[in-house]
Amino acid sequence: METKPTEISSSKMFGGYNKRYKHFSPTLGCSMTFHIYFPPSPSSPSHKFPVLYWLSGLTCSDENFIIKSGAQRAASNFGIALIAPDTSPRGLNVEGEADSWDFGVGAGFYLNATQDKWKNWRMYDYVVKELPALLAENFPQLDTSKASISGHSMGGHGALTIYLKNLDKYKSVSAFAPIVNPIKCPWGQKAFTNYLGENNAEWEEYDATCLVSKFNNVPSSILIDQGEDDKFLKDQLLPGNFHEACKKHNVPLLLRLHPGYDHSYYFISTFIDDHISHHAQALSL
Repeated sequence: METKPTEISSSKMFGGYNKRYKHFSPTLGCSMTFHIYFPPSPSSPSHKFPVLYWLSGLTCSDENFIIKSGAQRAASNFGIALIAPDTSPRGLNVEGEADSWDFGVGAGFYLNATQDKWKNWRMYDYVVKELPALLAENFPQLDTSKASISGHSMGGHGALTIYLKNLDKYKSVSAFAPIVNPIKCPWGQKAFTNYLGENNAEWEEYDATCLVSKFNNVPSSILIDQGEDDKFLKDQLLPGNFHEACKKHNVPLLLRLHPGYDHSYYFISTFIDDHISHHAQALSL
């Protein structure tokens, strides 16, 4: 199996390139794709780009953010490489993996499943361990020691939980409409029951609202943007719960509510430049 990434597409944009790669993932036991947006190359050949990981939401692949967000303009200006992995293992043909849009394929929830049937669903280890090592080994123009993380919805949940549990690995975090308290919402309860079983202590290890009580030495402010016309706001996303937890544990949070905006990439593309700028500051650019 070829674990070294193979380039499968390339498109120029804002002076840099969107490149898509395929590789075999030992962590997930299947072939995976991911995108990198490389900013324009600087004059110094020894220059390395810091990286911003983007974690996408339910039903998404590694393509949605690259095609729809418009993040490349600001990434090009700041000289940040964008890394967009897929959202779950694919092609394993596990029974029931594609039966519903909010669980299984396209719905990995950025955790390490403990239930045997879903043992390949180890997106936490893929994002935190395998992918950074793969990038460091194969892309000398990237500085993976300078990294930040962001995401949308399920991916916002992933970005927040991964950041809080790995404050030494990421300089900053931001999220759009994240699922911040999954143990209290239908999406999270369905996913956690199937991936993790009935042990609620394990559930709390992947819930940002629970984690801020343990990991609260946050070096830079957490940025969250949330549309007020998001149909998932009141029953799935629950940003107020996270806001209260951050206040209680003195975790710096900038939660911005935007009237009229929904859950879509129209919302993301409107405010993505603010997020790239937020990370550029933390990455000292």
